[in-house]
Amino acid sequence: MQHLKTQIVIAGAGPVGSVAAYFLASNGIDVILLESGCDCALDLRASTFHPPTLEMLDQFGITEKLIEKGLKAPIYHFRERQTGEVIDFDMGEISDHTPFPYRVQCEQYHLSRMLSDSVRNLPGADVRFAHRVVGFDQDQTGVDVYAENPQEIVQIRADYLIGADGSNSIIRKWLDTDFDGFTYPEKFLCYTTTEPLEQKLPNLCHVNYVSDPKEWMVLLRVPSLWRVLVPAKEEQPDEELLADEKKNDVFDRLVGNGENVETAHRTIYRVHQRVAKRFMHDRVAIIGDAAHLNNPIGGFGMNSGIHDAFNLCDKFARIYNKGADADEALGIFERQRHKTTHDFIQAQTIRNMQYLAEGESEEHKRRKEEMQRVHSDPEAREGFLLRQSMIESLKQEKLVA
Repeated sequence: MQHLKTQIVIAGAGPVGSVAAYFLASNGIDVILLESGCDCALDLRASTFHPPTLEMLDQFGITEKLIEKGLKAPIYHFRERQTGEVIDFDMGEISDHTPFPYRVQCEQYHLSRMLSDSVRNLPGADVRFAHRVVGFDQDQTGVDVYAENPQEIVQIRADYLIGADGSNSIIRKWLDTDFDGFTYPEKFLCYTTTEPLEQKLPNLCHVNYVSDPKEWMVLLRVPSLWRVLVPAKEEQPDEELLADEKKNDVFDRLVGNGENVETAHRTIYRVHQRVAKRFMHDRVAIIGDAAHLNNPIGGFGMNSGIHDAFNLCDKFARIYNKGADADEALGIFERQRHKTTHDFIQAQTIRNMQYLAEGESEEHKRRKEEMQRVHSDPEAREGFLLRQSMIESLKQEKLVA
């Protein structure tokens, strides 16, 4: 068995774990980043970077690289599928609140690869792919982390362990913490296509949330593809959902002639709204999808995970570099991110989902009238943009001690 020592071990080299590793190493903290896969996962789910996230990543000189690889999306639409009605929001109106008054549409794996490659060049940092965390033990002075690779088990003694290992987190499972919430009854089906939807659907922007009582959808543009997200019946077999017949039906009703629409990917996944009871367990922290899950409407999942990483790693930097009391600093992390997750991320994503799925119900009509009122009132519109861009959530977070 190989034995190693470091200050902090991170499980998971997705965008959240890679951000955490780079932040810590940039602040002179020794870190080992472990990833079970042989490379950063080619995950297509998350592709939206909100303004506060761009501000955070700009500290690393990463934001311009993301912009080069992605698309700026200052405008997004809430659309009514049956009538074609559009309620548009322009983030340019909040340019006095952020230097990045737009979303950047860019697949998350670009960020993971950039940071996991860059962190290797920093002193005290070690990145190990094909290393899967299988367990850990903690005591009053540190934590022993056990990871397997194809040849052996590696034991790492560290001060702390960060679980950024996704929705099926082994770290969270070993902690045996409650993961309360619910799972949406329908499946989510995502297509990617090079079909020029913008030429076939009038007034289409890069980010579109489309309400409909029968089949709501999300249309997102990334540099080379459109991503089309639709709900699917829970009882319908996966093989039917992935078949050409289903694809043809979806695109027939969207743009016509669905048989001629080619797709690059067809993915099915279940969506949850869940929050771990605790994010900090003595010397083990969980962040990102390991700590909380939400539906994709609004693009808050990856962004909130990155915000977790910045908050937690800022606390570690204060502990290691400024002598801050560890219990106090990590307690603040717990309270700030737990409150933000419950009060903002969960609440906002549930509201967004309800708006799309309720279609022509009386409740939907009420919500649409409220959104039209917000859209026509400059002050209310600014408040809505600050919430949807996640600027307001971080402003409120700073008030939690």
